[in-house]
Amino acid sequence: MSKTVNTVLGPVAVEDLGKTLMHEHFFFGYPGFYGNSLYPVDKDEILRASIETASKVKAHGVKTIVDATPNDTGRDPELLKLIAEKTGLNIICSTGYYYEGEGAPAYFKFKQALGTAEEEIYEMYMRELTEGIGDTGIKAGVIKLGSGKDRITEYERMFFKVAAKVQQETGVTIITHTQEGTMGPEQAELLVSEGADPKRILIGHMDGNTDLRYHIRTLEHGVYVGFDRFGIQGFVGAPMDSDRIGVLLGLIGAGYAEQLMMSHDKVNVWLGKSPEFPAELGSLVTNWHMTHIFENIIPVLKERGVSEDQINTILVQNPKQIFGGNEA
Repeated sequence: MSKTVNTVLGPVAVEDLGKTLMHEHFFFGYPGFYGNSLYPVDKDEILRASIETASKVKAHGVKTIVDATPNDTGRDPELLKLIAEKTGLNIICSTGYYYEGEGAPAYFKFKQALGTAEEEIYEMYMRELTEGIGDTGIKAGVIKLGSGKDRITEYERMFFKVAAKVQQETGVTIITHTQEGTMGPEQAELLVSEGADPKRILIGHMDGNTDLRYHIRTLEHGVYVGFDRFGIQGFVGAPMDSDRIGVLLGLIGAGYAEQLMMSHDKVNVWLGKSPEFPAELGSLVTNWHMTHIFENIIPVLKERGVSEDQINTILVQNPKQIFGGNEA
């Protein structure tokens, strides 16, 4: 029987996922955006911008996008479903909470103090993965986790531990946020030590770190590593794309192509008032869009000797595998 993954339009065979961007955001808002009544959520604008972006990525052969927006940052499964219906893209929705420093930790920290947080997180994951989110009937297809810079807090650790347990019971794929590319090996070690399958884990934003040895320490746990912030460079601890390419080439040359993913972490529409980047930063994020990899990164990789088969492995085969492709 063919393996399937939950999309917002229902289960899709992993063989049909095709070229996949594993970490993007059709819309995203930092917790608290909803408190500014001057900037209500404009679903029509989100739909317009999403259709425009979908047209561009589909022109490069993209069939599937994993929307990595956590529950506390404006996730809206019904809006994602509408985008999927209008664009023909496979969209995979997430369940999970953002990392403590930029998420909405008060609710579960209160429950943590009462000793009931892990039970409730487990209940939330399982319901959203197997029955649907709220009363929408739309099932999440991945668990999204995150940790802050240079440490995994006790609050964040709860979500990792419960995610590992839920993965053992459901086989769900886990994707993560590392802040500025820190704590990658530690995230992998924690999840695997709690019983998670490394072949179903993507440690995200690792391209925030340019230490080749650090990447290899993470990869040695058997997990996938995400070079998934292409286009964000020169601020918030993000290296330049040219440096990321150098590390990526080093890992491909060392034989790790079958454990790598590429994406952008692009926020297509900001919830609340859109951020206004200072002039000196504006030029650095000119290429932060969902076709940057195809237009600017892959051509450089090919010039430097990366084959079409290796590109296909990173963008097609690895996403298929992390969702259970070729499993018995």
